[in-house]
Amino acid sequence: MDKTLTDYLMQTLPDEDNWVSELEQSAHNEGVPIMDPVSMQFVMQLIRLTKPKRILEIGSAIGYSALRMLQANPEAKIVTIEKDEERYNQAKRNISERGEQDHIRTIHGDAIDELQGMTEGPFDLILIDAAKGQYRRFFELSAPLLANDGVVLTDNVLFKGYVADSEKQHPRYEKIAQKIRAYNDWLINHPGFTTTIVPVGDGIAISKDKEGKGLSSHA
Repeated sequence: MDKTLTDYLMQTLPDEDNWVSELEQSAHNEGVPIMDPVSMQFVMQLIRLTKPKRILEIGSAIGYSALRMLQANPEAKIVTIEKDEERYNQAKRNISERGEQDHIRTIHGDAIDELQGMTEGPFDLILIDAAKGQYRRFFELSAPLLANDGVVLTDNVLFKGYVADSEKQHPRYEKIAQKIRAYNDWLINHPGFTTTIVPVGDGIAISKDKEGKGLSSHA
């Protein structure tokens, strides 16, 4: 996103509670990728509008986005999966410090394994924000857990501008950008879902089941 536009949008964000700023600063200091504030506000607004009762998050990091989503709908129940043990422990600690462990259940494990055996659900909202190269697999495994009229959100689908601009090269990001571009193409052409990519933050894909019956209806 254009820096001038990003700066302007950052200025429009509401003042946050101290704990939000502290988590954002902690993530920044430790180099832990969390959802950027503009994208987070966009997701929170979607949650305020749709009021999902059950949310599945793939990629907990330090628990920031799970806590923010709960902030948008305090009645929600959230299940979040994190592969990295250190981040999982951080997420557990941050969620416990906020006293939200009854609303947010954190699972330590590889989402690909955890999703295949998951009996919880259905989920009204699924947020995919983990290993970019596994996005398609995460979607395929989590979509059957989607409730009627549920929505799947995928973060970072524009990935620093490298996805949209194939001439923008960076040796560190080129392969990731190619994988996300392939995922976006697959998702946009998925016969069971309608997807819109919103150029907010690092890009968010919003996917809605065409029939409103969950992916299992297309199996």
